[in-house]
Amino acid sequence: MADPIRVARAGDHVAVVILDRPQARNAVDPALARALARAVVETEADDAVRAVVLAGEGPVFCAGADLTVIAAGRADDLWTEAGGFAGFVHAPRAKPWIAAVEGPALAGGCEIALACDLIVAGEGASFGLPEVTRGLVAAAGGLYRLPRALPQRIALELILTGGRLEAARAHALGLVNRLAPQGRARDEALALARVIAGNAPLAVRESLGVARLAPDSNEAGLREASAAARARVQASEDYREGPRAFVEKRPPRWTGR
Repeated sequence: MADPIRVARAGDHVAVVILDRPQARNAVDPALARALARAVVETEADDAVRAVVLAGEGPVFCAGADLTVIAAGRADDLWTEAGGFAGFVHAPRAKPWIAAVEGPALAGGCEIALACDLIVAGEGASFGLPEVTRGLVAAAGGLYRLPRALPQRIALELILTGGRLEAARAHALGLVNRLAPQGRARDEALALARVIAGNAPLAVRESLGVARLAPDSNEAGLREASAAARARVQASEDYREGPRAFVEKRPPRWTGR
């Protein structure tokens, strides 16, 4: 049986993780969930990887949970202990992940995209949480991540009707970072990832860690987290390399240490 996840390199510091069940609209089955969980662990452990692009093979990013698994009473098999649904939506990740969305990202597929830090979408992409039309609940983060990413009433309409949000409007509302011509989302996401990977990796991870806390923490907690992040960065070689490279008028040589 073919592996439902492919992991590849796009240059020295960017990894590409591909959902590879196009015959099933990249729906999440137990094998895909386990494989995606492994991909998260592997990319986190690889010091050379500084940013990750997540894409779907074929015309659909991800149709969510494989309903044949749910109908068979095996819904829990689509979750992992550490990563939650698809082995991904609650997985601890220090590095930035960018969803490259072509075609529909629906139900759990939308929740996977929402769990990424950035989203690049092709013009033919769409997003939705149609769980209520199937007697289900979007329990993999969609019910709280979507209202954080969109104006609340827009998010509530999508949640309650099961409707879709087309890529252009998603971009206008801020859910999507970059809108690419259809078929070019992965290329655009890779370009964005390479910009991120060109920055000091420790500074990127520490900055991302604090920014992720912003929706759920108060000002005092965020000041404390920022101070701790600053202290860790100040103790690094990269903290000295950045100003040194600027003074010497040369590109910095980041080590991540």
